[in-house]
Formats: sequence, structure tokens, C-alpha cells
Amino acid sequence: MPSKTPRISFEYFPPRTAEGKRKLLQETTPALNALDPAFFSVTYGAGGTTRDSTLGVVSAIREDGIDVAPHLSFGGDDGRAIGELVDAYVARGIKRLVALRGDMPSGMGGSSQLVYANELVAFIRERTGDHFEIEVAAYPEIHPEAKSYDSDIRYLKGKLDAGANAAITQYFFNVEAYFYFLDQCAAAGISKPVYAGIMPIINFANLARFSRNCGAEIPRWICQRVEGYGDDQESIRKFGIEVVTQLCQTLLDSGAPGIHFYTMNQVDPTREICRNLGL
Repeated sequence: MPSKTPRISFEYFPPRTAEGKRKLLQETTPALNALDPAFFSVTYGAGGTTRDSTLGVVSAIREDGIDVAPHLSFGGDDGRAIGELVDAYVARGIKRLVALRGDMPSGMGGSSQLVYANELVAFIRERTGDHFEIEVAAYPEIHPEAKSYDSDIRYLKGKLDAGANAAITQYFFNVEAYFYFLDQCAAAGISKPVYAGIMPIINFANLARFSRNCGAEIPRWICQRVEGYGDDQESIRKFGIEVVTQLCQTLLDSGAPGIHFYTMNQVDPTREICRNLGL
């Protein structure tokens, strides 16, 4: 294990119902906060479609004295709207942001200009100086829309050069892809931390479908093992805990600076994995 304590963080999406929000804030967050994460992050729907609910969840978590990082993208918004949202976060004592290109809302097509993450980072820095710790997205298996492996590395460097402090990767299951990516980042002159994004295996069918869309590869042996369990959900759950624990242990043993867990708003299995790791 590296001598420096690895950074752990947890990600949420804004719940769609009042009961979902109550459970997230009153049950899930206290349970996961007991693991002493550096911060929680809260996602932001395509084109800002969850803007108000993201702001509400972020504000409630911050009011409990917990460090929280809202995701932010321009989507279909203009500079005024995003600037006002950034100002609202400053006023609430938020010190972190996750800056993304984001996606357009369904049906907008090319009716609005897409603002890239490096431009958003520059916009935030110009407006707020060094107030925020800004993190951006990285893709060890390369963004599905990237022209090439090298161009995606250059794009990440552009986001970091624009003023981002670090990057968080899309989830992956191939540890070799992550460390090869770090080597290529270093060769391109990137020296800022790239934290490993990890998705616990909660619902494998949903995970497989989402992975096909976002370009994250699930190794064939994992798929075959899960298929062999059939409808035995408890065995699938235990296998998922084992696989992701081993993945995280390998990452930490090999020098990853930390892990960002995509919790899917659930306490387990993220808590179980962290306990297995002694975190």
C-alpha cells in the first residue's frame, strides 16, 4: 500500500421523489459519511434537467457540515444562468465542483451550442478565482466520441490546463486500462491526480446495458461468471463485492491516488467494499 492515505469519495444522483430524497439525506448519507469520505458529489442531468434537485441535495448535505461537489455543465444554458448557479454555490459555502461537458436534453439537437468542459473550467476560474477545487472527467477506455486515444488525452490535458485540479475517471473493470492511461497522461505532461472511478455491481443487467452505451468494457470472464449464477441474486451480489474489492485493492496497492465510488444512492455494497479494504 502507498504510504499516503488514499482519497475516497462517493457519488449520488438527485432522487426523483420526496421519499427518495429523505432516504438519501437521512439514512444513506449518514451511513456513508461514517466512512470519512473526502466529499460527496451530486450529478447534474442532461442540459441541467436536474438543476433544482441537484442544488437542493447539495445544499442539504452542505448544511450538515459535509463537503459536497455538485456536477455542473452548460448544456443548453447561457453564461448568465450558469454564472448565477455558480454564485449560489459560493454563497452556500460549496468549495468543490465537478465540471463536465454534459449532454444536451433529448430533442434539442443542434439548436444550442455545446460548451466543452475546458471552456466551463475557464469560465468558473474567471468568475471565482481559486474559490473552487475543480475536478473533471477522464476516460481510461477513451470517450466513445473521441477521434483517437491521443486526442482524448490532449483534451483531458486542456481541461486541467484551463484550471482544473484533478480528474475522476469513468468507471472501469480493467485495471490495466487505468494504469496504461496514467502512463500516457504522464507522457503528455499531465501531473495532476487522476482518481479511479469505480462502480459497485448492484444490478448487473442495468450495468451491462449502461456500459454498452458509455464505452466501459465489462470483461468477458465477469459476464460469464454472472451468467453462471442464473437467477441467484445473492451469489451475484457476493461475487460483485469480491470482484470490485479485488479491483480496488489492486488499484490502491499499485499507487492509485484514491477511489470515487458511483454508489447509485445505495449504502451497500459500497460500504462493504470499503470495509473489506480497511478504509
